[in-house]
Amino acid sequence: MKHQLTRDDLYSLEQYAEVRPDFRARVMAHKQDRRVPIGPNATLYFEDALTMQYQIQEMLRIERIFEAEGIQEELDAYNPLIPDGSNWKATFMMEYPDENERREQLKRLLGIEKHVWIQIGDLPRVTPIADEDLEREDEEKTSSVHFLRFELTPEMVEAVKKGAPVAMGIDHPNYTYTVEQIPENVRKSLVNDLD
Repeated sequence: MKHQLTRDDLYSLEQYAEVRPDFRARVMAHKQDRRVPIGPNATLYFEDALTMQYQIQEMLRIERIFEAEGIQEELDAYNPLIPDGSNWKATFMMEYPDENERREQLKRLLGIEKHVWIQIGDLPRVTPIADEDLEREDEEKTSSVHFLRFELTPEMVEAVKKGAPVAMGIDHPNYTYTVEQIPENVRKSLVNDLD
């Protein structure tokens, strides 16, 4: 499996304008199989080459970037979010529609990104390596968006490929929820990241 995008994988701005409606519809459908809500206010959005290609294409479109150097900068920014065969990478979002509630909750949820976990079958839980690109919280509050990398052992990878159930959850003192078993469509989509 290819784990990094190059300029050859991207549409030019002109090409993207033509294919964007269909491409966007395909990516949105794909993302549905890569989304795991944990409780009412937290969601893991698992990333892969297709979701990152979409992100890059949208950034190039919005910023009108067409020069090689600018395109490479976007590739360098987003390629690290593509799983490399031994891990899952996810955008973790704390979602509170009301801005005041969000501000208060983010104060109560310091360090929540370190309390997210994944468990494959009856193997040990895996907690993520969080925010490798930059610090996303301070002494007073956490961010509503974090980037997580879940490193899996060869035994875990083999178990998932053989159909082991996958549980996910959060065990923060102020936010504790468990998804006993993620939906099968999501599990199958995540298996593809482990090639």
